[in-house]
Amino acid sequence: MLVLLPPSETKRPGGDGTPLDLGALALPSLRPHRAAVIEALVALSSDEDEAARVLKLSAKRRHEVADNAALRSAPTLPAIDRYTGVLFDALDAGTLNAEQRSWLGAHVLVHSAPFGPVGALDGIPAYRLAAGTSVPGLPALRRVWAEAVTTALSVRGASFVLDLRSEAYVALGPVPTGVDAAYVRVVTEGEGGAVRALNHFNKHAKGDLVRALALSGADIATRADFLAWAGGAGWIVREMPAGEMELVV
Repeated sequence: MLVLLPPSETKRPGGDGTPLDLGALALPSLRPHRAAVIEALVALSSDEDEAARVLKLSAKRRHEVADNAALRSAPTLPAIDRYTGVLFDALDAGTLNAEQRSWLGAHVLVHSAPFGPVGALDGIPAYRLAAGTSVPGLPALRRVWAEAVTTALSVRGASFVLDLRSEAYVALGPVPTGVDAAYVRVVTEGEGGAVRALNHFNKHAKGDLVRALALSGADIATRADFLAWAGGAGWIVREMPAGEMELVV
């Protein structure tokens, strides 16, 4: 089983890990694409005003230009600890024990804009780049990443992929055709069974779900395995058309 997570715009600063090592990241075939995006971001950062404009930074967030300038030399944190925000606060990886964090390392990729999908325990620096940003010197990020990420995921060869990414990040690397995958939508049911999609609680539910998987050490190889695990753990998950699933909260 492979779980794909979106990143978060907010990140924990600093870190105590060694600087970014592109050769140590998951999906090693993405190394040249990672290097190209990093080079473009570092170059952009030489002009703070232009970088702030391109990255759509408020005055309060202009310090993130310096984060991009230091991508090659800054300290790192495991990706699962670098990101903050609703999903990652709910996952709360810092409170998991070594075995549970090892489960995350084996089964979870977080899909970043500058590095592509990285392993949950891969060390990454703080940065600022969103999926929809157009970076001078690069084609659209979708053109940079989509085909390369899909190929890399195919090589990874997971028997079942649980896709919890936002649609913007799915566009940066669709799951390969033919792979058993489920794109998860989080919904709630109102009176009369009316279903309504969620926004804020969508992220919270995804974080809770991944935490529950890690706590259980789930051994899941197929869609049927996941549905059986979810039902046994008290989650309401429904199969939907086109391979999607609804997580009802």
